[in-house]
Amino acid sequence: MSAWFVFTAMGFYPVAPASNEYVIGRPFVDRVILNLPNGKHFAISADGLDETHPYIGAVTLNGKPLLRSVIRHEEIMAGGELHFSMQALPNKTWATGNNQRPYSMSTR
Repeated sequence: MSAWFVFTAMGFYPVAPASNEYVIGRPFVDRVILNLPNGKHFAISADGLDETHPYIGAVTLNGKPLLRSVIRHEEIMAGGELHFSMQALPNKTWATGNNQRPYSMSTR
């Protein structure tokens, strides 16, 4: 349960183990820095995170828009920053395309 909590607090979670993908969700902390075993760092930050802004408005990875709802393990291990911009209402257009969703064996 502690691993679930830590992943959830950072804003992503490995829903399908061995897929090398972490599904992005709402972070619960403003800033976290992971010190990686390769000597690099991966920062997770969130602007506007409060009770009135619980929804993801946009996500960037190393300053570039991340249009998919997953981050890959190799992207984390490369170091850098995952940044969330939070807002009051859900962004119903972010990461909605078929190729922007997490891995699934389902064909539906």
